Amino acid sequence: MALPLSGKSVLVTGARQGLGKSIALGMAEQGADLIVCDRVTDDGKLTETAGEIEALGRKALWLGGDITVEEDVNDIVNKSIEKFGKIDVLVNNAGVTSQDSFLNLPYRRWRLILSVNLDGTFLCSKVVLPHMIEKKSGMIINVSSILAHQIRMNIAYGVTKAGVERFTMGLAREIRKETGIAVTCIRPYFVKTEVVMGFMDGRDISDFEEPVIWQKYPAMLAAAKPEDVTGKIFDKAGLEEKFGKI
Repeated sequence: MALPLSGKSVLVTGARQGLGKSIALGMAEQGADLIVCDRVTDDGKLTETAGEIEALGRKALWLGGDITVEEDVNDIVNKSIEKFGKIDVLVNNAGVTSQDSFLNLPYRRWRLILSVNLDGTFLCSKVVLPHMIEKKSGMIINVSSILAHQIRMNIAYGVTKAGVERFTMGLAREIRKETGIAVTCIRPYFVKTEVVMGFMDGRDISDFEEPVIWQKYPAMLAAAKPEDVTGKIFDKAGLEEKFGKI
């Protein structure tokens, strides 16, 4: 029996570790070939992600690039299509944050967070979407966060994730006449990734979500009917309601 994503090619940004890597591996487990990209390539983690995908019997292409630079995004998309002929699913996962309070947050860091988390999501969607429209099929999955709504530190990060959710709903509405294409969004809580754990410093994480949740559900979302998911924001409870508990 064919897996749900067999024959599909999926591009995941920020895939060298953490949530992006989990999402990429989950897509591969369900039959997809992967393009994994990241700005950082010199620590070997991105090639490790690609190797783990290939160990699952899928094809993998790893690419370095800065998603805040239009030329880099064009290069990533062009090389992806050259390799696989199409991009069926784009996962806008790449993101950066800061633990600084507002008064201690340098302006350059504020600009970087907005640029990566918002401009990167815009640019990748802008470049990939015409290819999806041309073949009348495709899905964009944006990655938000509980911090889009929960007021804690990370003001800049929370602002960008609220923007990602508004971007998702607005773009889905704008292209609603394009049948076969969906723009949707996942909203993780706090996930036990390397980056998040590095911020915790001994604090209670008993309610944090396990990475496996976000390894499984995005692939289910990618295999869903576009009209069932477009314009929607899915947290864990919403995904459990739609697909069942993992």
